[in-house]
Amino acid sequence: MTESVRKDDDFSGTKPVEERHRIDEVRLEAWMKENVEGYQGPLTVLQFKGGQSNPTYRLNTPGRSYVMRRKPFGKLLPSAHAVDREFKVIAALGKQGFPVAKAYALCTDDNVIGSAFYIMSMEDGRIFWDPALPQLSREERRPIFTDKIETLAKLHMYDPVAIGLGDFGKPGNYFARQVDRWTKQYKASETQSIPEMDRLMEWLPTSVPDQERVSVVHGDYRIDNMVFHATQPKVQAVLDWELSTLGDPMADFTYLLMQWTMPGLSGLDFEALNIPTMDEAAEIYCKATGRSSVPNLNWYYSYNLFRLAGILQGIAGRIRDGTASSAKAMESVKRTVPLAKASWEYALKAGAK
Repeated sequence: MTESVRKDDDFSGTKPVEERHRIDEVRLEAWMKENVEGYQGPLTVLQFKGGQSNPTYRLNTPGRSYVMRRKPFGKLLPSAHAVDREFKVIAALGKQGFPVAKAYALCTDDNVIGSAFYIMSMEDGRIFWDPALPQLSREERRPIFTDKIETLAKLHMYDPVAIGLGDFGKPGNYFARQVDRWTKQYKASETQSIPEMDRLMEWLPTSVPDQERVSVVHGDYRIDNMVFHATQPKVQAVLDWELSTLGDPMADFTYLLMQWTMPGLSGLDFEALNIPTMDEAAEIYCKATGRSSVPNLNWYYSYNLFRLAGILQGIAGRIRDGTASSAKAMESVKRTVPLAKASWEYALKAGAK
């Protein structure tokens, strides 16, 4: 069995709801009858294996399946896990024909299941956990990558105000706000001293690049956060909008390009596999958005790795506080120090002293 198959088995599909994540299914069903158009029970509740932030449930009925995302149980960091924001962005994008799950209903009443949650459609299709797509034929790979990149470009070309998301993020430089946000979240969940993170928290705010435009940004745009059509090389739904906001499209774009430097794509024979190179990926995006060139990437790579380290440190904090919702959380935590070191290496290339 290949590593990628094991990975798919680890993360894909559902499991019985963990004891610590149990909810009042009777109250949930009563709420859905009142608030979800066309709902008809009875209801069966399962939990998805993947994901380690917002617990995600599959809600089965005889006629159709739904997905429920709720806030995690227990103590949370400020501004984290805002499911109402996720609901708002997928509802707005769905109206524009962007590939997202259908947003059915949002509940902000903690009395129903113990926290805010929302209900969206269950999108059946293919989810790829290994970015090299080993299970596909050579001919199938490039079209999948092309549509993934062009879908991101489509997201970035919307005018947020025109689609009802003008208030979805704060004005001002996105990267400055993000560096401040992840610095605060890192400090709030710090479980160990990492010298490179201390240096990054000093240097990144002093070197933020100018922002050219404001777009809706996804915040975690990678292949396992999307459902592809069952037979066509087409993105059917982009998932996991937890980190989305208004900001600099370069954040998503450079995060996308970084995946060519990370385990999964790094070091592969792209021509043999029929996967675009990093430069070809950049060309596809630039053509779709009208950009003429790509900026110097070292600052952006440093920022992206810093942010990932901050996210993983948040998971470490949730393990400490007993609220992490995945058995994979401990593995993620081990990556915090290597990410911080790699981020500082890019910072040095970008001019840090």
